[in-house]
Amino acid sequence: MIRLTLYTTLGCHLCEALEAWLGRLASDEVTLERVEISEDEALIARYGVRIPVLRDAEGSELERGFEPARLADWLAARGWLDEAAWREVREGGEAGPEPRGAEIRGGRRYLG
Repeated sequence: MIRLTLYTTLGCHLCEALEAWLGRLASDEVTLERVEISEDEALIARYGVRIPVLRDAEGSELERGFEPARLADWLAARGWLDEAAWREVREGGEAGPEPRGAEIRGGRRYLG
């Protein structure tokens, strides 16, 4: 299972795009802990113009993960990229996956 933190805010369409790509390209089930930045001044100062930002357990952050190539590179560097799915995307020239439903359990968001 891949555990990530997503810094986001309500109604962030880029965050939805990132989640859709993550659900498509990740090689394992993804657990997202969503952090609402609007409720904390320090988070707004740090992430306000950068969201969506993904963060792994080691503290490495990814900005603009809604861009498939950036997300694929970031996932691949961690061994989390579904190479077959990424190949399909590149060969098919797809515009992007439809956002998949997510389920919140215990304060964490689970994709698809």
